[in-house]
Amino acid sequence: MKNFLLVALFIFCFSGCSSEQSTTEVQVVEETPSTTFILVRHAEKGTDDPRDPSLNEEGKLRAEKLHHMLSSAEVTAIYSSPYKRTRETVVPLASQLGLEIQEYNPSQNSFADDIVKNYKGKTVLVSGHSNTVPSLVNYLLGEKKFEQLDESEYSKIFIVTVDTVGKARVMVLNY
Repeated sequence: MKNFLLVALFIFCFSGCSSEQSTTEVQVVEETPSTTFILVRHAEKGTDDPRDPSLNEEGKLRAEKLHHMLSSAEVTAIYSSPYKRTRETVVPLASQLGLEIQEYNPSQNSFADDIVKNYKGKTVLVSGHSNTVPSLVNYLLGEKKFEQLDESEYSKIFIVTVDTVGKARVMVLNY
């Protein structure tokens, strides 16, 4: 309190000492809206095709669980790698929201730059793989923080809030 009074007294005394009229310029810094990425690995896969399997029954249940979890998350875009299991993981939510699933190349993280630019202030869901999801999280963070997921790990959700690529925050949840 004493410091506040001294500062106020200082400002009061010296504000009237100049014969020139001074105006105080206040610079307003606009906060850039962050883009939120919700990154998931595809749900449990079946054995129907060794190269491009569909989800198994457990995976279909997990896709429904994801749908229910994110139904009120205001997702405005959904991206999936070009594989059945990644698409099937996000189909329930895309159907409910009336969103087209956009395809991305999982070996190139640079597609995230366009998402940050085109979906500022929005939330985007990305369905990927055990190696591509951590890689994309690391790309968004600008540092190598996460390793490849174990092949048996399907329950992680990475929520990454991005101001600019390389300047982000992450929260990891299980579902």
